[in-house]
Amino acid sequence: MVSQPSRDPAARAGSGRSGGPDWLFLAEELLRLAEHDGATAAEALVMAEDSALTRFANSEIHQNVAERNGRLNLRYVVGRRVGVASSDRLDDAGLRALVERAGRVARLAEERDEAVALGEPGPLPEAAGAFSEATADASPELRAGAVRAVIAAADTAGVVAYGSFATTTETVAVASSPGIRAIEARTHARLVTVQMAPDGGSGYAEAAAADVTAIDGAAVGREAADRASRTRNPVSIEPGDYPVVLEPYAVVDLLGTLGFLGFSALAVEEGRSFAEPGRRIGSDLVTIWDDGLDPAGLPMAFDYEGVGKRRVSLVERGVCRDMVYDAATAARAGRRSTGHGLPAPNPWGPFPLNLFMAPGEASRDELLGGLERGLLVTRFHYTNPVHPKLAIVTGMTRDGTFLVERGRIVAPVRNLRFTQSYLAALAGVEAVGRERRTLLGDLGAAVVPAIRVAAFTFTGATEH
Repeated sequence: MVSQPSRDPAARAGSGRSGGPDWLFLAEELLRLAEHDGATAAEALVMAEDSALTRFANSEIHQNVAERNGRLNLRYVVGRRVGVASSDRLDDAGLRALVERAGRVARLAEERDEAVALGEPGPLPEAAGAFSEATADASPELRAGAVRAVIAAADTAGVVAYGSFATTTETVAVASSPGIRAIEARTHARLVTVQMAPDGGSGYAEAAAADVTAIDGAAVGREAADRASRTRNPVSIEPGDYPVVLEPYAVVDLLGTLGFLGFSALAVEEGRSFAEPGRRIGSDLVTIWDDGLDPAGLPMAFDYEGVGKRRVSLVERGVCRDMVYDAATAARAGRRSTGHGLPAPNPWGPFPLNLFMAPGEASRDELLGGLERGLLVTRFHYTNPVHPKLAIVTGMTRDGTFLVERGRIVAPVRNLRFTQSYLAALAGVEAVGRERRTLLGDLGAAVVPAIRVAAFTFTGATEH
């Protein structure tokens, strides 16, 4: 639900979902207190989360936990000085203490060269599919049923299942001096499993959705079990350049890392980004955008500054087009925010949190069929930037790496270390899969296909 309600917070006290707190009322009350305390402008952000997790190991459920959190974040502006403070105390005394602390920080802060930019009010779109009652009301029994299906698939394949199934409801409310009043409840569910073969090989699979009923535990289990079964008796190969097919789990890391390193207006402003409108960074098959309103992903109607989400074209047919903005970077650029602000204080700038990559026309068999001798990579692990401007990243393969010859998988391969420019990988995309997965990465959701890349540089091998 997205709302721009009346300015009378008292009329909404106690009207939160399921009889809980009215989060927008708390945001407005915090804003009122800050302005009464002397703030020339302020922004109150409330982030509430109801989450539950069912965890399993050794093919048995061993933990079921749930928690409920509410957090208040206040940006307090005095002229060109700003202070930020946060608290999880929701009572009147807690709100007043938070205002006092943020105000004290602001008055002691160094004056900025420019005015402090807060989000500008505007139309708030509806994010269809952002909230699912089924996810919000998901029971331990529902999660256990999906986990049992994962374990049954592992038992059939003779492997052992580990993983977790999480369901989360996040409510975000923003009230600010410029006039923003916004509240939205968002849900997501994520099932992850790693399955271990007797000799130490492993297979990975996951699924994510706003609606928990869209996740098929049996399908996730079979995928991981099949992958784990194929990893028995891995072979070693020499490091070097190999053509690869990257599964969607690896593509999520590729896109998320590029979003972190370069598709942010602040990164471009500070000269640490590879992104430049009109610059070619990928093959014609590569089109990437961010869209918080597309129900195929995990939708969100507005950002953490209360600004409505806009679809942003990042790469079109291999060419850089635009980048994402928050209130501060937009003000400096003379633009409107694209709705990509994060909670203050935020030294990193805006990030794309709802990434999409356009599908191609290749089937899975056709992706593999293009490898005369190459590798199929399930996912990456422990990736870190080496050279941000060139998007050179180092990391490891994990949970299913396979040697492919003449288009057929012939053997599992021991994990490899890579040091690779992700830009060069985009430039080398030869084929894109027609099917896409909705997944959760480090920066948010992504809807991605598998891709085939002409060359990927592996710099080291492991014994496992």
